[in-house]
Amino acid sequence: MTPIKKTITLKDGRQITLETGKLAKQADGAVELRMGNTMLLATVVSAKEAGEGVDFMPLQVEYKEKFSAAGRFPGGFVKREGRASDYEILTARLVDRVLRPLFPDNYHADTFVNITLYSSDGVDMPDALAGLAASAALAVSDIPFNGPISEVRVARIDGEFVIDPTFEQLEKADMELMVGATYDNIMMVEGEMNEVSEATLLEALKVAHEAIKEQCVAQLELAKEANAETKREYNHEVNDEELRADVKAKTYDKAYAVAKAGCADKHWRAEQFAKICDEYIESLPEEVREEKTPLVKRYYHDVEKEAVRRCILDEGIRLDGRKTTQIRPIWAEVDYIPGPHGSAVFTRGETQSLSTVTLGTKLDEKIVDDVLNQGHERFLLHYNFPPFSTGEAKAQRGVGRREIGHGNLAHRALKRMFPDDFPYVCRIVSDILESNGSSSMATVCAGTLALLDAGVKMKKPVSGIAMGLITDTESDKYAVLSDILGDEDHLGDMDFKVTGTRDGITATQMDIKCDGLSYEILERALNQARDGRMHILDIIESTIPAPREDYKPHVPRIVTMTIPKELIGAVIGPGGKVIQGIQEESGATVSIDEIDNTGYIEVAAANKESIDKALNMIKAIVQLPEEGQVYNGVVRSILDFGAFVEFMPGRDGLLHISEISWERLPDMASSGLKEGDEVQVKLIEIDKKTGKFRLSMRALQPKPEGYVEPQRAPRGERRNNPNGNERRPYRDNGNRPQRRDNNHRQHRENNSEE
Repeated sequence: MTPIKKTITLKDGRQITLETGKLAKQADGAVELRMGNTMLLATVVSAKEAGEGVDFMPLQVEYKEKFSAAGRFPGGFVKREGRASDYEILTARLVDRVLRPLFPDNYHADTFVNITLYSSDGVDMPDALAGLAASAALAVSDIPFNGPISEVRVARIDGEFVIDPTFEQLEKADMELMVGATYDNIMMVEGEMNEVSEATLLEALKVAHEAIKEQCVAQLELAKEANAETKREYNHEVNDEELRADVKAKTYDKAYAVAKAGCADKHWRAEQFAKICDEYIESLPEEVREEKTPLVKRYYHDVEKEAVRRCILDEGIRLDGRKTTQIRPIWAEVDYIPGPHGSAVFTRGETQSLSTVTLGTKLDEKIVDDVLNQGHERFLLHYNFPPFSTGEAKAQRGVGRREIGHGNLAHRALKRMFPDDFPYVCRIVSDILESNGSSSMATVCAGTLALLDAGVKMKKPVSGIAMGLITDTESDKYAVLSDILGDEDHLGDMDFKVTGTRDGITATQMDIKCDGLSYEILERALNQARDGRMHILDIIESTIPAPREDYKPHVPRIVTMTIPKELIGAVIGPGGKVIQGIQEESGATVSIDEIDNTGYIEVAAANKESIDKALNMIKAIVQLPEEGQVYNGVVRSILDFGAFVEFMPGRDGLLHISEISWERLPDMASSGLKEGDEVQVKLIEIDKKTGKFRLSMRALQPKPEGYVEPQRAPRGERRNNPNGNERRPYRDNGNRPQRRDNNHRQHRENNSEE
């Protein structure tokens, strides 16, 4: 196959190039995507036949970034890429959520999509290109797919919307969205923002969709030139239409009655729905019962789905009896656990989050070492979803992709309301103890409560709600549902999560499962979500109206200070000796870093005495010497012409023999000074050129009556002074004596005065 290229030009002039037929030609579809020096390779392979008994779409999307793409070695001992990072998992989930609904309902073959970053210069953001690359690979394959799709990042920078901003541009954005869509419909939205309005969010979606349409057209042209418009034939389902009709005829009314009962107990509903199916299976002749059971269960699932949806659309009755705009009963409690630094329980219906807050020092920061992102994170949120939360009897095996995704959404919702310049590293842990819909939004609410309980001065409280949608394209009926149940999420057409304060939206996540969702419906869903958020915020604020005035007694206290950049080394000391000594002597934990060309110091301890002691020691190091000030110093070395005294931590000055006393001393032995002696000295001069210090002890002593200061004659002249000192002219006869030792040499070089 001859390589085929298509080019997409963005409004700012940057170009995206798609090429197929050159790399990975044994895959069902492969596309190389380039944008500047960023290069992705997307491949897709799908089995020809479905596995036995599979009645779902077994799709797996993987996104991987090679460290060599940025010219880096992987960290650690192995020096090889390992398990996917959270960032890679989140990127793969973004692609998966757009692709999955667009495979035919009856296509059940194992399908694997792999997207790999092979090159990046750190300018363009590759995660925004992953969806386009994956869809293009599907477009040039023979795999059935109701696409193409594309994904773009839209950011608002200085009031203007920018498509696929660079890393540098994104730092200035006050809102950021990832949007996935087909040419006709938006399928997925996820992002964060600084309290924007519902109207602004809708405007951003429209701008993103216009850009996606151009990218979809390019893929259709690429597929046409690659002769990939014809897709493979498949038969992954064997159906019995007579049985399907019989199942519906005998079970629909019963299922509708259960849906209409409006019982809030999900276990009762599940038992009643299951009972209807079991009764039908029991009614089948025994000789065909085992054979027909899988089909009956599949057909009955469709019956149950239709009954629930019709009950909502025709009678406005939801599974648990609520109205479409009604929020489930909520109760919340703070300070629930004594050990953590903050804790809260938030329960909404049958969904419950127990969240804790832990405050730590800089040593607790998370080190981020991804391919294109290195740094530290001071605000962490971890979400756990144990099987018992839904009554499942199975073991919990590590953190799944769903948990990483839900935790990331809650983290985005809260982080922009986290206080600026907060001295602590903060970790929220949300354990979902019960789940029946919107546990990520319960995490946002419980996280807010726990932060306030910990005394964190949040900018504003945040709440979150999940919205659902039931549509009927034939009758143009639709119902927007507030605070959806798990079943309503599963059986509905939309899962739209919105978080925010009283003044605007902070994060959102939306997955669409139907075609033709209008902006009118989205606008209604956003406005209805706002009403729900306000209701939940009322409950949060009635539970704890404001952050606690002070941290709890067992929270480590942290004091911060800044110092000039050039003094960082003095605080650390050679090999960390100084800072380690401060910690050992004070009992406090001290960390130091350079931020914005300034030394930033954190001092943490369980008691004020340790903090004060460490601060005093640091201030003594970073304090600038002043002429005329008196210091308590320690004699560090004795030389023929005087002594060097450490008068401030890390700072030595020369105490000349003539400045020890008013009396003339014939030699240093007669001064009585020894190394290690504590002496009081006055700083009498700071040399403006060299920065060297001259110290004096005699300046602190009374001047003897009748004392006359010796006069110094010009160089080279013989003279007698009143004190009897004689100075001879210097003659360099080539026999100048060598310096006696290295110690002498070092001091002479540093601060010589003879």
